[in-house]
Amino acid sequence: MNDAEIRKSLHKKKLWRHHQDPETLVIDELGLKHGKCRADIAVINGRLIGYEIKSEFDSLKRLDEQVQVYSNVFDCVIVVTSNVHLEAVRTMVPKWWGIVVAKLGPKGAIHFTNIRKQKSNPAVDKYSVAQLLWHEEAKSLLLEQGFSFSSSKVTRDLLYRKLLEFFDSNQLKAAVKTCLKNRKNWRRPLSPSPNDGLFQPTSK
Repeated sequence: MNDAEIRKSLHKKKLWRHHQDPETLVIDELGLKHGKCRADIAVINGRLIGYEIKSEFDSLKRLDEQVQVYSNVFDCVIVVTSNVHLEAVRTMVPKWWGIVVAKLGPKGAIHFTNIRKQKSNPAVDKYSVAQLLWHEEAKSLLLEQGFSFSSSKVTRDLLYRKLLEFFDSNQLKAAVKTCLKNRKNWRRPLSPSPNDGLFQPTSK
């Protein structure tokens, strides 16, 4: 099983309810820290949820860095891995991260087993959450709060730091989630169809 195969099955078998919820956004390859790393899958509803996939063909060399970046942004995180990496992953990710093992069945289907349930992130970093915003989104949020800019050119860093002054943690996360959901023509995975490996087709 490679990353793409696990991801496709994950959308179908674990995330299909999120795909059907109009209030939830599911996005592949969400950039974090302005592209420093990317979350394999992000689910955005009442919370920010990140999924990191480590197939048997993947290296764990970047996992320590990914743990730090994910833990700054997401309310909860689930790592999906194979039995090959399971014991190493256990020692590398925080106790509040969920762990799921993907295993290939005898008929070629991928099955998921929950090894450890995810918990809430005890320390989300507000600045890292603000970095999910595009420049114009951050600027618009500040304009809505009545903040005036002395120059037409303003850095992203200044925008993010000003947002921290105007919004508390919950307000900022809510504003960021709204901006993410309102983006147009953004890359989203295709929603799995009801009979695409999820349900038996109904007889007619």
